This record gives sequence, C-alpha cells and structure tokens, in this order.
Amino acid sequence: MKNFYLLLISFFFVYNLQAQAIYKTIDSYKLEGKRELKIQLPRNYDPEEKRTYPLIIVLDGDYLFEPIAGNIDYQSYWEDIPDCIVVGIKQGTTRNDDFFYDDESFFPAHEGAAFYEFMAAELLPYIEDNYKASNFRIIVGHDLSANFINYYLFKNEPLFRAYVALSPDFAPEMKDRLKQRLEILQQETFYYLATGDADLKSLRSSIIESDSIISTIENEKLLYTFDDFEDANHYGLVGRGIPKALNQIFGLFKPINAKEYKEKVLTYEGSPYEYLVKKYEDIEYFYGFEKKLIENDIRAIAAASNKKDDLESLEKLTKLVKKNFPKSMLSSYYSGMLYEKEGNLRKALIQYKSGLLLQPSQFIDKEIMLEKMYDTQEALND
Repeated sequence: MKNFYLLLISFFFVYNLQAQAIYKTIDSYKLEGKRELKIQLPRNYDPEEKRTYPLIIVLDGDYLFEPIAGNIDYQSYWEDIPDCIVVGIKQGTTRNDDFFYDDESFFPAHEGAAFYEFMAAELLPYIEDNYKASNFRIIVGHDLSANFINYYLFKNEPLFRAYVALSPDFAPEMKDRLKQRLEILQQETFYYLATGDADLKSLRSSIIESDSIISTIENEKLLYTFDDFEDANHYGLVGRGIPKALNQIFGLFKPINAKEYKEKVLTYEGSPYEYLVKKYEDIEYFYGFEKKLIENDIRAIAAASNKKDDLESLEKLTKLVKKNFPKSMLSSYYSGMLYEKEGNLRKALIQYKSGLLLQPSQFIDKEIMLEKMYDTQEALND
C-alpha cells in the first residue's frame, strides 16, 4: 500500500511538471448556459500533425480529472499506452441535475436528458473541431456518473468504445439492461467495473451482483474486467482502478514484454518481422490510429530474428528502422548488426563508426556504439 501511494504521488508530480491543464468554457444550447472544461493534451502535441489521439471524457471532472490525466501522462511517457487527449467536465454545482433520471423509466430526464444530449451534440463536436481526437473514445465515471456513462451504450451506435465504471451507483433495472445490451454488441467494447471491500455497502452489493450477471455474457465483442480491491473504500478504489482500467483497454498497444516475446513472438508461425507487422496492423485496426514504431519492439524482434537465425527478418527490420529513424544511432546499430550476422565485419565496422555522428536513442548511445566498434575491430584483427 505504501508503494501504491508513492506511485500515485509520482503520477501527480509528473502531471504538474509536464502536462498542465487547459481551461476552456463551452457555450451550451442544450444546457442553456456555459460549462467549464479541463483539457490535457499530449506532450509535444502538434495540431499540424496528421496523427490523431484517443479521447478520454471524464465525468465528475472537478475531482476525477487529475488522477486520470496524471496516469495518462505517466504511462504514455513510458510508451505503455498511447498519448491521449483527456477532457474533464466540471460538474461540482450541477452534478445531481446532470445525472438525473426519471423515477419510472430510469432513463435520463429533464436536466439529465439535456446533459445526455450535450455530450453527443455539442461536446464531442467541439473537441473534434478543435483538437486531433480519434474515434476511439473512452468515458470514465465514479458513483452517480459511473451509472450515467452506461446510457451511452444504449445508442444504436454507442458513442464510446470503452467504459470505466468506478463504484457505480446503478439506477434501478440498470443491471439487467446492461446485460441485454452487452450481449448484442457488434463492435469490440471494453467495460471495466470496480468496487472495494470497504466500498459503500449499498453500492457494493449491487456492483457484486452486476458482476455476477455481466460475467456470464458470452459475446466475444465484450472485453470485460472486474476488480474488487482489498482495503479500498469508495474513494480510495479510484486511484487503484484507473491504472488497471487503462492496462485493460490498451493491452494490445503495450510494448512487447518478456511474456509476449516467449509465448507469442518465438512461437509465431511466421517470421519475427511478420509478427511485428501484424501487431502494428492489429493496433491500427482495433484502435483506429497508427502506432509509432518503438525501440522496445525493435529490440524484441531483432532478438527473435537472431535467435532463429532469420537473416531475412533482420534485414526487413533494418530497412524499417532506417525508414523510421534515419537520424538515430538505431539505424547504424541495426545495419551493423545485420552485416555482422552476414559475416561482413568491415561493413559492420563502417556502420558502427557512422553511428557516432547520429543522435542517441533510448537504449543506444555512444558508449554502446564504441563497444561495438572495438569488438568488431578485434574480430577483424583475429
């Protein structure tokens, strides 16, 4: 628990230093007034770039925005998840009205219906007109707002691809309605549900029952995760649920780790290079945006190519690295590695020497290039 709080503090430390929120006000016809927003853009965000970013909408943005934005900034820095645009809606004085539902139909009514329509008709168009948001959208809520996010599932074409419900205060009939809707999903949709052993008793029992219902659904399009945290109350579970939800949602996006390398890369029927291509194609298909090639994955595929003595795969990887990192030491490093594997040590030495004039990468610097030069020179002298 101590380590968790230290990690949480680091989230906020990084967030405060690197990713200050932008405050905007949107004039809403639906809400008959103004609504304040908190917006966090990715580091090095460039509105002129062609790339787009997943959009995370945070209800209860008065207190829920910062922990989510901090997690996004921290995890994306280490390339565990993609850069995202985070938008928090301030609801401190309008919360009960925004989440109001009818006592008979249990669907949004009056001010609640207006807020429901505000999201699709005004907020999302505003964000997409002004920022590079992709169609991969996530919505997050806690307590009353965690119930409200479910209403967006009932559209013929749901607005969001991922729903994060942190200790939801479910409306009557919501559990059964959720089951009916989740059973017929036509597109891969993430649903994350969390409670804690010290959660509010009335909410906890309802959430546990909901999990027992949802977990029986047999629909391959539903990607469902439930967490019941130990030693976590109604508010403390938020800090633990957010990173778990992000890990679930962006599991496919994550860098190749030791488990994936051993169980998938090395056992793949095709070549290691083909595995890499398919992984990145699957990411683009699934999330709707292209993932930039990262050094961690290059290292994993190079290691697999060497282990399998697959020169063709290593050659294709080298060309890909040159294309994506022409000014980086990576280009020379992997070119040298290929020539070494082919037995052409003189060309390998030339590549390592030329790399000294290029920019270091996350893992490759001048010391490593010099070490490769000396080792190659010694091999030539033998």
